[in-house]
Amino acid sequence: MADRHLIDVHLLLVRDDDVLLTRRRDTNPLFDGLWHLPSGKLDAGESVLDAAVREADEEVGVHINHTDLRLVHTLHVNGSGPEPRLGLFFEARRWTGTPTNREPDKCSAVRWFPFDALPDRLIDYPAAGIHAYRAAATFGIRGWARHAAAL
Repeated sequence: MADRHLIDVHLLLVRDDDVLLTRRRDTNPLFDGLWHLPSGKLDAGESVLDAAVREADEEVGVHINHTDLRLVHTLHVNGSGPEPRLGLFFEARRWTGTPTNREPDKCSAVRWFPFDALPDRLIDYPAAGIHAYRAAATFGIRGWARHAAAL
């Protein structure tokens, strides 16, 4: 077991009943072509709000004010990578700019999807956060053997 946990921020950019997803371009065939939310790891010395704002700009070129971010779900995950993660899912319904692919080396597409018609090839970790958001569940765990029934 790793001796630390990563902190990830995930952005649910919501327009009416649609959510913005990006399709991963990855040398690892397990992830290449899969959809996920704009997201990233927290940098040292960075607040979670600053990280969410930074990731929105870096990945899809939109600018979000801290006050327009709403924490909607926290997910403690084991098994989604080499280290356990704490994922913080933030909803934003206001931003400036038009979402576009700002990382073509890591992303092959940016697209809006209706919440009731999400793509089949969606990475499990962000999919769990999206489904929890839709169910108004504020906390969940995934991949921890002692708590397998929790999510």
